[in-house]
Amino acid sequence: MTERDARMETVAIVIQPGPNPEIVVNALKVAFPNVVVIEEQPESKTLFIRRRAKKLGWIQALGQLATMVVSKYGKRFTVKRAQEILEEFGANPSADSTIRRIAVPSVNSPELLAALADIRPAALLLVSCRMLKAATLAGIPCPVLNFHAGITPQYRGLQGGYWARVARDEESFGGTVHLVDPGVDTGDILYQQRVTPSKRDTMHTYPLLQTAASTGVIVAAMRDAAGGDLKPLKIAGPSRQWYHPPVWTWLRHGMTRGIW
Repeated sequence: MTERDARMETVAIVIQPGPNPEIVVNALKVAFPNVVVIEEQPESKTLFIRRRAKKLGWIQALGQLATMVVSKYGKRFTVKRAQEILEEFGANPSADSTIRRIAVPSVNSPELLAALADIRPAALLLVSCRMLKAATLAGIPCPVLNFHAGITPQYRGLQGGYWARVARDEESFGGTVHLVDPGVDTGDILYQQRVTPSKRDTMHTYPLLQTAASTGVIVAAMRDAAGGDLKPLKIAGPSRQWYHPPVWTWLRHGMTRGIW
């Protein structure tokens, strides 16, 4: 697809409101001026923890919740580093009010499919939203891509950058654009972008760094998808799904190795 053809296409992106997804939205708008944003309502922490406890047990779930709560207050100490990342990659985290936006209660709601039927996008991108259920995915007629802040298949799930550092595998710190299937970040890989984190980066800035560094490959993947020219990569390797670290693990690696 030529740059001119891409600018004539309409693509859609599903996000939960936040600065990192808006970086992707603003990058997409340059290539696809007709981009439409579909905003999903965030899931409550209560439902999130109940689902996690059902899968991992209450001890792990509450330990992960404690990390999320405690680390939230650390964001005030990473403002300078976050600004450096934005400037380095020319990323814009502000919501553009000129872009058409549609609110839906969930990515798996009938409202999403209704919105897509109205928009008729050439491709759909998911960023920082819930997983699509198989039935929802089957009802979407266009290619569905996901941006994952981690290198798959080694670091599927959550906090891929953090766990790559913990594993002393910083060569696998970065982002992945992949096709969506019913699994957790298991779809065919389209592009990957690796980036080297600073020693001043923490759990608060890892996703920002991964997202800002990956906008180029995200746009390239969406151009391929909209033009019917997808080229999945064959990448072998160990596959594992990760979660938020429980607070005791986060503190241990922070105090002993400086990985926060």
